[in-house]
Amino acid sequence: MHSDSKRMLTEFITQLNIEKRASPHTLLNYQRDIIQLEQYCSKQNIILWIDVTQTDIRSHIANRHRTGLSSKTIQRELSAIRSFFNFLLKTNIVENNPAQHIKAPKQARKLPKSLDVDQINGLLDALTTSSLEIRDLAMFELFYSAGIRLTELSSLNLNDVDLADKTILIRSGKGNKSRILPIGNKAINAITLWLKHRANHLVPTESALFTSNRGTRLGQRSIELRLNIWCKKKGINEKIHPHMLRHSFASHLLESSQDLRAVQELLGHSNISTTQIYTHLDFQHLANIYDKSHPRAKKIVLPLSLSKQ
Repeated sequence: MHSDSKRMLTEFITQLNIEKRASPHTLLNYQRDIIQLEQYCSKQNIILWIDVTQTDIRSHIANRHRTGLSSKTIQRELSAIRSFFNFLLKTNIVENNPAQHIKAPKQARKLPKSLDVDQINGLLDALTTSSLEIRDLAMFELFYSAGIRLTELSSLNLNDVDLADKTILIRSGKGNKSRILPIGNKAINAITLWLKHRANHLVPTESALFTSNRGTRLGQRSIELRLNIWCKKKGINEKIHPHMLRHSFASHLLESSQDLRAVQELLGHSNISTTQIYTHLDFQHLANIYDKSHPRAKKIVLPLSLSKQ
């Protein structure tokens, strides 16, 4: 490109450094990203930044995507390009920002792994040998029984659990939304047993349902570590984290009920599309439901006289 165009890039990086106080890492990435665009423009015989069009930006981004770059990296490159052209707009070098309305390809959401029913039984039917393991089992049973988040379990207070009604109250769910959830008999029994030992691990003013051996609320990191210790001690080689129990809850419940709305409510999702992505059904199971339910999928039974012709 023209030497003036290269000078504009240098001035842009200088502005980021002095006025925006961008980190060295950001400066290096932004400079590299704009140079990638500059190289594309040179191949297209585009000499000045004012000649770059929205089509050029879209084509450049498509080329970058074809090289195998992740959506996250392309989003960063687009952010750098938008910032650069905003700089050019302010300095009256260009008349518009051609990257303003260009979007990066969406990143495919990776589903967390779930455990099958036998794996869950192997995890939760193990024997306990101490009061802390009794507490741990109660936590893991509650994860799977109610499908709650790690933050929600850590935040539970003693008065949030109604053993008689077999429910728990989530006061501070995602988006500060509360919800009441049913819990099963296995979780009820495990919590009841833990409450008998809880008094031995308690600071008098502590309201937390699950407490450490010092009597204070058990933190999220500690819960994750206890699950790792539990799995190693029980001979489970696969790395299991709390979110896998939540995902297993959702998967198993949806596979059995096919009630997406109910699972959405239990998980505390504000948008059902999140539940559709978060959970998965066996395709053959769906196909069987389709074959049985859809009017145009049912087999036509021919009259006996016609079927013999």
